[in-house]
Amino acid sequence: MRSGTVAAAGLVIGFVLDRGLGDPRRGHPVAGFGTVAMDMEKVTYRDDRAAGVVHEVVLVGGVVAAGVAARRAIRGRSGAAARGFGEIALTAAATWTVLGGTTLARTGRAMADLLEAGDIAGARELLPSLCGRDPALLDADGLARAALESIAENTSDATVAPLFWGAVAGVPGLLGYRAVNTLDAMVGYRNERYGRFGWAAARTDDVANLGAARVAGLITTMLAPVAGGRPGNAWRAWRRDARKHPSPNAGVAEASMAGALGVQLGGRTEYRYGIEMRPTLGDGPAPRVADLRRAVRLSEAVQVASVLAATAVAFARRRPHFRDCLDAGSPEH
Repeated sequence: MRSGTVAAAGLVIGFVLDRGLGDPRRGHPVAGFGTVAMDMEKVTYRDDRAAGVVHEVVLVGGVVAAGVAARRAIRGRSGAAARGFGEIALTAAATWTVLGGTTLARTGRAMADLLEAGDIAGARELLPSLCGRDPALLDADGLARAALESIAENTSDATVAPLFWGAVAGVPGLLGYRAVNTLDAMVGYRNERYGRFGWAAARTDDVANLGAARVAGLITTMLAPVAGGRPGNAWRAWRRDARKHPSPNAGVAEASMAGALGVQLGGRTEYRYGIEMRPTLGDGPAPRVADLRRAVRLSEAVQVASVLAATAVAFARRRPHFRDCLDAGSPEH
């Protein structure tokens, strides 16, 4: 069984598992990784970049090494069928573990339901599951905008990017990307504690998302009609506004989504650690609850298109042209 066929099948099955089941309710491996990272931070933390580099290398390197070891253990089995089906199962499990698109969409719809019902208190309570804004400072429109921006960014981070890395690097790519993205969410802040220690996590996440964010922007642009928008508007907002954003990747995701929906994102942004004045992205009015529902619909379409694209890339892999350097020494299929 070809490695490309195995990877493609595993990605599709893992995506279907995420669509049907969402995130595991208990014992989520990503939560377990977060606990390990917090415990390790107690040992590695210093207010300097070098300590942050050590923290990043040890944790991400350990996860990638675990992925390589698991894949090699399966490829060491006797029998081509056992190897093939074992690797499909491993890839599917890893894909399900690292994807978060279904939970993201469900949370976005739940937020829209609360806002439509006028339950501002409930919406404020739900917001931390989407982003790090300070919900106490936000009214209904502010909550809708915060949720929409989070959906735009996390459509890329929670689905497109993991699938991108799974297509090009298999299980180690899936797990390694999720470790990078999780550490960025934990320590990649520009505040007093993490400004230097979190530098490596933030920069590594930027690099890991460079390609995937642009794939997400391209797919969002093409699928703008799903949300009643126009690809031309999404493309113009991306090309004009994305570079204004402090993140080289979130700017692409948010600007293309803003253009696709015909709304304006950015502006005054309240975080728990302070207030930032973000550049505006897109043209049109501030987003409302109806726009949040449209964003969820577009996000789900982008997710489906992403798994189809990732499957095509994975299926096209042929040794030695797409040989993964991590496979060196492992048995052939």
